Amino acid sequence: MPRAEGTAPADVADLRAAVSAALSGRGPAIAPSPLAFSGPLPDGTALVLRTSGSTGLPREVALSADALVAPARATHERLGGDAQWLLTLPPAHVAGLQVVLRSVVAGTRLVTADLDSPFTAHGFAAAAARMDAGRRYVSLVPTQLHRLLHPGPGSAAALDALLSFDAILLGGAAASPALLTSAREAGALVVTTYGMTETSGGCVYDGVTLAGVRVRVVDGSTGHRLPADAAGVVEISGPVLATGYLGDEALTAATFRTDPDGTRWLRTSDLGSLAPDGALTVLGRADDVIVTGGVNVAPAAVEAVLAGALADVDGLGEVCVVGVPDHEWGQRVVAVVEVRPAAGPGRDGAHAPDLMARARHAVATTLGPPAAPRDLLVVADLPRRGPGKIDRAAVTDLATRTAPRTH
Repeated sequence: MPRAEGTAPADVADLRAAVSAALSGRGPAIAPSPLAFSGPLPDGTALVLRTSGSTGLPREVALSADALVAPARATHERLGGDAQWLLTLPPAHVAGLQVVLRSVVAGTRLVTADLDSPFTAHGFAAAAARMDAGRRYVSLVPTQLHRLLHPGPGSAAALDALLSFDAILLGGAAASPALLTSAREAGALVVTTYGMTETSGGCVYDGVTLAGVRVRVVDGSTGHRLPADAAGVVEISGPVLATGYLGDEALTAATFRTDPDGTRWLRTSDLGSLAPDGALTVLGRADDVIVTGGVNVAPAAVEAVLAGALADVDGLGEVCVVGVPDHEWGQRVVAVVEVRPAAGPGRDGAHAPDLMARARHAVATTLGPPAAPRDLLVVADLPRRGPGKIDRAAVTDLATRTAPRTH
């Protein structure tokens, strides 16, 4: 099996050609990263991708051509037609690889940003300037969108470039309501996406499934389907599902389950709820829930409140809420807030009593006192992994080492 690295712009054209050959059956299956698995691949495998490791150790996922092409075609249908794509994400991960694949399906020229250097507003504007006239799409993570909306002096062209796109897919991590509001008020055509490597990338756009995809919410213990507005584990079905995990039949069987009627479902590690009209709201990861004083607290809900309450903080980036061990509460809710150094003196790992009262009041009023953070840390940059995702394990370690043992 070829193992295209695909990390440098010069190699993306070769990767695109290999993806095209694999999808059509003219070439072998490909893996953008070297494989640990050495056995035979499942029949029909076109691509092998590693998960980002958010559920533990990274896994190698086998994806068929049909599973990959289905969301690409459905994406163009949902967004209003084929278009040219700008690649700003590493193609070793599913979000970036799907951009490559969508360009193949659309038959358009792929334009690539400088993937060897950190993402900047200036680099984004320069890459967008190399695109052809006509419809254009891009896929971003929240950190990138934030940097484009707050580009700094001399980078105003970045916002103009952002507004030139007919659709901006935003995924890879939860986006705060404040970020989405800022983007849409600026005129950016943002579409939030939800998906994972096991679903060939995003398959739910703005809460609505792509064509052929189904979502349900079940009780994590019994597997019984839950009614509208009830919170439970998200399961996904449809042509987008992966074949399974290489070298781990037990995990494949536990994750991909088949109903008596033959419908195959992926049990995710996410909590969510379905509105009466079927729209999905993702509430965060099931294993991220903080149990403090016997009360369950969903970090994503606290993060959303804090992002709004602290929106006027100069240089505010993202907010990550974690639980750290506490002898009194079992776990203590700690908020770690990213504030860019350019906004003031570096305070990496510093406590922020000036923000603490505001944070506690906003969360207690909205979600109840148990959810209010008992400490707040300010950092210049949150630890990240994969395509811009916050590394919650590293944030938890930082908070455990830095936050006081009681508050």
